[in-house]
Amino acid sequence: MAYTPKILIVDDEVRMCDSLKVLLSNEGYDTFTANDGQSALQCLGQNDIDLALLDIVMPDMNGLEIMEHIKQECLNTLVIVITGHASVNSAVESLRKGAHDYLRKPFEFDELLKRVRNAVEQRVLERRCDIVTEKLALSERRYQDLVNSSPDIIYTLGLDGRFTYINPAWENILGHKPEEVLGKTMADFAGNKRGEHYKVLFDRVREKGEIIGETSCTLKDDKGKNRVFSLSGAPNLDAAGKVSGVVGVLKDVTEQVRLEAEVTQYQKMQAIGTLAGGVAHDFNNLLMGIQGRASLMFLNMDSQHPHYQHLKGIEDIVESGANLTKQLLGFARGGKYEVKPTDINELADKTIQMFGRTKKEIKIHTDYEADIWVAEVDRGQIEQVLLNIYVNAAHAMPDGGELYIQTQNVSLKDEQVRPHGVVPGKYVKVSVKDTGMGMDEETQRRVFEPFFTTKEMGRGTGLGLASAYGIIKNHKGIIDVTSKMGEGTTLDIFIPACGQRVPEKQDTPNTIKKGTEVVLLVDDEEMIIEVGQEILEEMGYKVFLARNGKEAVRVYEKNKDEIDMVILDMIMPDMGGGEAYDKIKEIEPEAKVLLSSGYSIEGQASEIMARGCDGFIQKPFSVKQLSHTIRQVLDG
Repeated sequence: MAYTPKILIVDDEVRMCDSLKVLLSNEGYDTFTANDGQSALQCLGQNDIDLALLDIVMPDMNGLEIMEHIKQECLNTLVIVITGHASVNSAVESLRKGAHDYLRKPFEFDELLKRVRNAVEQRVLERRCDIVTEKLALSERRYQDLVNSSPDIIYTLGLDGRFTYINPAWENILGHKPEEVLGKTMADFAGNKRGEHYKVLFDRVREKGEIIGETSCTLKDDKGKNRVFSLSGAPNLDAAGKVSGVVGVLKDVTEQVRLEAEVTQYQKMQAIGTLAGGVAHDFNNLLMGIQGRASLMFLNMDSQHPHYQHLKGIEDIVESGANLTKQLLGFARGGKYEVKPTDINELADKTIQMFGRTKKEIKIHTDYEADIWVAEVDRGQIEQVLLNIYVNAAHAMPDGGELYIQTQNVSLKDEQVRPHGVVPGKYVKVSVKDTGMGMDEETQRRVFEPFFTTKEMGRGTGLGLASAYGIIKNHKGIIDVTSKMGEGTTLDIFIPACGQRVPEKQDTPNTIKKGTEVVLLVDDEEMIIEVGQEILEEMGYKVFLARNGKEAVRVYEKNKDEIDMVILDMIMPDMGGGEAYDKIKEIEPEAKVLLSSGYSIEGQASEIMARGCDGFIQKPFSVKQLSHTIRQVLDG
């Protein structure tokens, strides 16, 4: 809608006011009249007047006084002074005080209209200018608010590559105040090596007008710690369209990069874990053959026999090999062996006392929470985790130092556990802190990688912390490292609390239990079949044999009335242990089955156990372990 200018006519002659009102109204103006000063002031206060036609001489208040009021209170109102011959000097004075124009009485109406049009056109232009200025100011405020509230760093560089502007996000993210940044270059915060790379990029923007797409950028915060950004930039043009510098955005992607590294690490561990699990399974089968034959020889040999100590040495080697497969299965998928409710204080104290006896040069400090929550863990593997961490700490303190062990009950919230892929809730925290040489950022990123080691060739396998990582992940926990060069290292472990009680300790079997029942032994490894048959027969059992799942089902179906229990291997070609178990149970729902595997009880074995399998035994096992486990299954 077009704007209608408002005009106020002020004259003590009523006829003059009425005549001018008719004239100006016919021209399309919105007109008001006042016959004295007070009425004029009242009208000015109530209406946004664009133009006042002001008579200088009036009885109650002269025109100059009204002019003064307009100057102070109605800055946007233009004034045309109407004066007689006797008040020309007053009209000139009013011009000095800001009047737009003056008109001497008597005047022609055409002359008046001409003066009014000029004044109104100026006022309309001023109004448009005011609107544009206000819109620009509003746009500027909105832009400034947007820039100030942006979570990303917005910056400008001059032609010399120095910062000329940064928004508040810089201080929020990196901690530097504006006065610490302005006038400096990107190299001052990125390091000279990377800074030279950024200089080349910005030179291309300034000189060729190129636009920098998103590229990775690393800057140091006020604590000297690196943060990763996605950097972009474009030419900053002046009013003439010439390049005056660079304007760009730094998007903080530190957390995204960390999460991507975590996912990559997880995928890498999955791949290696699958390989490691297969190696461990096959290796455990070999160890089972060695262990079985040694056990058979022990059955008929006393301690005075000249080969007795050699056999003991073979058993020790088998045990060392089994411990190696534990490390492999530690970061294999589903690597837990025997999971039991455990007092983590007791476990931590046992391992640190064991370690302390061999490292007298290291001073040990312990701080255990009195009522530590119970955690469901594989004791052997958590012992292995702690010992691996202690050994790494000792390597970081070759001349001695201090080692701090602390346990705590902690409750982790969703935002704390989400990056680690575990659930919120109650956790038992174990912290191991050393005063060693510490690690740089690159080492920290790779410290849990399998086969990564900082030790010289032949001094380490790189399995220690990789195994610890896998074990804790398999326990649905968190393991984290914090370190700084020259300031030591802290490893924090979080294991889910289970809310159960710690069971009473059971004695390790030291005798062989025999029997007379009939056992079906199922395994695809010929050496396991041969050794297993001899061991079972030595223990008094009658034995049927099957070398795969299909054969096991056929043998069982044919001899189901004789067979008292089945020892069933889990991984076999054609038909695996799980399918064979289900078919045997279809034949005889009350069949007793002991599952045996070179893998652990987790994963596929746990699924079979959940379907009602009567027991599980991990290869390699001793004759004593097997004899007791068989009796547990047969005797219920």
